[in-house]
Amino acid sequence: MNNTAEPVTLLGLGAMGTALARAWLAAGHPLTVWNRTTSRAESLAAEGATVAATAAEAIAAKGLTVICLLDDASVRDALSEADLQGKDLVNLTTSSPAQARALAEWAQARGARFLDGGIMAVPPMIGTPHGYVFYSGSRELFDTHRAALAVPADTVYVGEDPGFAALHDVALLSAMYGMFAGVAHAFALIRKEDIRPTDLAGRLVDWLTAMASSVHQTAAQLDSGDYTEGVASNLAMQVAGSQTLLRTAEEQGISPELITPYLDLMERRLAGGHGNEDTTGVIDLLAR
Repeated sequence: MNNTAEPVTLLGLGAMGTALARAWLAAGHPLTVWNRTTSRAESLAAEGATVAATAAEAIAAKGLTVICLLDDASVRDALSEADLQGKDLVNLTTSSPAQARALAEWAQARGARFLDGGIMAVPPMIGTPHGYVFYSGSRELFDTHRAALAVPADTVYVGEDPGFAALHDVALLSAMYGMFAGVAHAFALIRKEDIRPTDLAGRLVDWLTAMASSVHQTAAQLDSGDYTEGVASNLAMQVAGSQTLLRTAEEQGISPELITPYLDLMERRLAGGHGNEDTTGVIDLLAR
């Protein structure tokens, strides 16, 4: 046991919470755990964790308190009976930016310092070099506990606003699901043909990897406000070409519902007289 490692309290022992717990135990951190279903704590107790009977009892222990529960409501329920005065709370429960800000205000009103986190990893990635966690909120809290927070996954601090970690988390996840939608459509197109999905997979990875670099150009155009900067294939050309995508889907008997929302936005932007731009302008159409 590393006697210099700071104590950590963890609320929540689902798949992610258990992975976090094992990372801290492996690094020699004295660990107190609580879970509503107590049986989930048994294996961790055998590995050296102290099991608290209640969330309030767990929070009363020394050191940093990390929360990894189902949702915002379960976090508030777990904290409701605890004395938070002088406590350092890090919430790794998935939430929206508004929920994170409200929880930060709620916790601070009860005397706690608060940091919100967005985990960019799945449980098997915890304790490896491949995952990381966005953090936002109290910079002082982050700096104080950075070594402990870095044990399960790398740390990326994104600002004092408690909602920024959740916003970064959801922004990246949203991009991921957009990519998944395109991949699903691509596989659907070949499903009835004599083309092996495993053969297409490598080509998809290569193409998407090459296209991913365009993110930097989009960001630069948003910063400058000039959506014609560095355009390789302008909006007019891309809208014209998109008709082939729709026709091919129809010929293959595939619903285009995964790609039409974006294509519709491109057409709307073109109708507004922006044919010489990149596709960046569709972002402006999303603001309500």
